[in-house]
Amino acid sequence: MQRFADVQDYILTAFILVFAIGLMVNRHDGGLQNIRKASVTILSYLEQPLSNIRIYRQAVSTNNYLHRQNILLQDELSRLRSAEQQNRVLRSLLDLREESAVPLIPVRVVAKDLTTMNSSITVNAGSDHGVKVGMPVINSDGLVGQVIITTRKFSQVLPYSNSMFRVSAQIQENRAYGIISWPASSPHELLMQYVPETVTVEPGHVIQTSGASNQFPEGIPIGEVTRIEQGIGTQTLTIYLNAYVDLNSLAEAFIMEFEPDTAITNLVNEQNELF
Repeated sequence: MQRFADVQDYILTAFILVFAIGLMVNRHDGGLQNIRKASVTILSYLEQPLSNIRIYRQAVSTNNYLHRQNILLQDELSRLRSAEQQNRVLRSLLDLREESAVPLIPVRVVAKDLTTMNSSITVNAGSDHGVKVGMPVINSDGLVGQVIITTRKFSQVLPYSNSMFRVSAQIQENRAYGIISWPASSPHELLMQYVPETVTVEPGHVIQTSGASNQFPEGIPIGEVTRIEQGIGTQTLTIYLNAYVDLNSLAEAFIMEFEPDTAITNLVNEQNELF
């Protein structure tokens, strides 16, 4: 009993304190609610800009990821398009090889110089592969040029876009003859001269090799007529044509195993000696 009497004052004090706190809370419940509401409102205002910052960071991260993915997809698409173009060219070359009456030597372009009047192309086949000087070079679109130098493994080609290039040609629609050269006005534009003005020529007509020069077989496509002008001081036409072969994108081609007919060559030499 003595011990309880010693602590009863403490117990009573604690009880009264708890009771007072309870009364205080119940009495000011409305005030606490207002404080709670105010704090929630303040926090909502603070959370909105913080939320915007978080959303912005997520958007930037997502945008960077999508940008990287877009670059990868564009690169993959470019490779697929390049492969498709190469397959198309190779199929055309295979068709040409099967249809050609003249044996063809497949070659790959290893060097180009198309920036000067004396442009040239180097291919990866030479005398070891049967290539000889003077042989025509073609692809599935038409005439590329003519071999002018050979080594054992490589050959130098004189393309049509060279100031020294000449080839005897004819208009497919009427078989009128002329001489093709490069006027150096455009990489793809060629000039056909010495065609009589009485010949009917229209834009869209096809120009091909004539075979008359004994340097190229007949029927190799060269280009398409774009415009016709009257020859200056002569009764001939000046015919402009767009070459079929794009030398800038040329990567694969064929060398035709065509050699001039020696009988014709000897006959021409004999004629030259007479005159």
